[in-house]
Amino acid sequence: MCGIAGTYRWPDGKAVTDRLTDVLAHRGPDGAGRYSHSAGDGEVHLGHRRLAIIDLSETGAQPMVSDGLVLTYNGELYNAPELRAELAATGVRFRGTSDTEVLLEAWRRWGTDCLPRLRGMFAFGIFDERTGELVLARDQLGIKPLFLLRRGEGLVFASELKALAAVTGGSLQVDHAALVASLLYYWVPDSRCAFREAEKLPPGSWLRCRPDGRVERGRYWNLRDVAAEGRDRARSGELPDVAAVVEESTRRHLLSDVPVATFLSGGLDSSYLTALAARERPGISAYTIGFRAEDARFEAMPDDLRYARQVAERFGVDLHEIEIAPNVLDLLPQMTHHLDEPIGDPAAINTFLICSAAREAGVKVMLSGMGADELFAGYRKHLANLIALRYQRVPRPLRRGLSAAVDRLPVATSRRGYRSVRFAKRFLSFADLPEETAFRRSYTMYDRDELLALIDPDLAGTVDDVLTEHADVYRDNDLDDFVNRMCLGDARMFLPGLNLTYTDRSSMAASTEVRVPYVDVEVVRAAFAVPGDRKIVGRQGKAVLKEAAASVLPREIVYRPKGLFSAPLRAWMSRDLAPLVREVVNDGELVRSGLLRRDALARMVAEDAAGHRDFSKHLWHVLTLEYWYRGATSGSGQNSS
Repeated sequence: MCGIAGTYRWPDGKAVTDRLTDVLAHRGPDGAGRYSHSAGDGEVHLGHRRLAIIDLSETGAQPMVSDGLVLTYNGELYNAPELRAELAATGVRFRGTSDTEVLLEAWRRWGTDCLPRLRGMFAFGIFDERTGELVLARDQLGIKPLFLLRRGEGLVFASELKALAAVTGGSLQVDHAALVASLLYYWVPDSRCAFREAEKLPPGSWLRCRPDGRVERGRYWNLRDVAAEGRDRARSGELPDVAAVVEESTRRHLLSDVPVATFLSGGLDSSYLTALAARERPGISAYTIGFRAEDARFEAMPDDLRYARQVAERFGVDLHEIEIAPNVLDLLPQMTHHLDEPIGDPAAINTFLICSAAREAGVKVMLSGMGADELFAGYRKHLANLIALRYQRVPRPLRRGLSAAVDRLPVATSRRGYRSVRFAKRFLSFADLPEETAFRRSYTMYDRDELLALIDPDLAGTVDDVLTEHADVYRDNDLDDFVNRMCLGDARMFLPGLNLTYTDRSSMAASTEVRVPYVDVEVVRAAFAVPGDRKIVGRQGKAVLKEAAASVLPREIVYRPKGLFSAPLRAWMSRDLAPLVREVVNDGELVRSGLLRRDALARMVAEDAAGHRDFSKHLWHVLTLEYWYRGATSGSGQNSS
């Protein structure tokens, strides 16, 4: 796992690449490398920061140069042993044992045709000295990031947006459409970028720059097609062996020359992975978090720690417990900087603190249960949307009466929050809506009217653009299965845009690699071959995954109520962060610039304080957006448009 950067026919490319690579030092503290060569009438410069995981010797150093090919690569290939054997059988001789060398030789033999054969997470740049061409590529599901920026015939790329921002001399402009999208979702979709000129290379795609200035793009893997293949397999009655696929993926994800540990929340996904990993690596370490007792009580959070201890004891896992009572005022600007774009999910803090603790103990690699909820329909929103279809058959007068009664209930008192009331209010906010609108509304922060009331009136058209984009992505399939349509929407938007993004940035900020065995191409293929009525059975989400896990885990763990990998936001808002919220609402940059309306923010604060509505997530995101915007528009950073 590493940081990669480079320039192609870019003015002052060597100095720019040096700066890019320096900004990414946290992604690879074990080594740094540079490479330069002519490219047409310009030059190519590649940079690399190394976090040594496989082949710790110099034969794994990058950029790797071999017989006219040069590679700067961030990632892990879990099928590298098979690819190595196949290439060796054709006469390829390897100098070391790194997967970097396997990728370079696979490219030499197959070119872009090697990409669908790769099983892992990756983003890389590969330069051919003979043709002068540079190709950038990104993994199938968008696990690893790759940002790029083109001006004229020049291109600059890096693993993180902050690196591009640092080298463009304050000339990047904030994309207000991305900020509107961020307000809606509390993250920026992978199809958009917080700065106008910059872009994210889409998952499952490549981009080729030629020395004559031409640029070519291609897509080698498409989730929409995988979902359609899965539907056809399901129709033929060919159900995948989910347990076998997850076990094999977990085994592959343990491939490492350094210690590997796991996240262990005590929930199904992390418990299953930890149990499987402990079979392969007896005595493996796991890390779990707890919160200050008063915060957990106020938030009415489940006692996840008890379940994590139970799993650790049963499988002989060395459990490390971290109590999170962080100085949120210090961590908030720190995390906003690391996350690159405005992301309002406080789980990023949890990931950063766990990875920091693991790194201090000498652990470089962590396994995470990320992705199981998206692929196997494990979120409350999936079940809630199914229930909403039935709820719509209830006579309208009864629905109106229920809605009015729930609306009058408080979500919190001064001493505690009421989760069931919060959930009921959330459900009723979308239960009457058409399918796509209801699905979006079940996990977005505002409906259209609320968002319009919050932002600059000049951005009204942008709101409609963002909503239309979501509808287009959601409908871009011919699945006849509502549950799998939701899973596909999540895997295309929610997973790469939010969960994989904050996992990558917050773990790499602590110089730690996080691997995601559920977000593996074979697991994804299997997931979409499972019909929706096998994913949600009765009121059980992830039913097929639970069946698989039940052969390994105690039923108490498998069928416990779903926990949340989150933070006690209401407690933080009412105590630690209350003065900061007041400052941002009254005199923040977003309010002063006219992007957000002071009266709308003040109304949210008042309703939240009164316990009538739960706006803690909304206000937390406003804080993250404020800090990001200050950095993006300061003299040393970037300019607003």
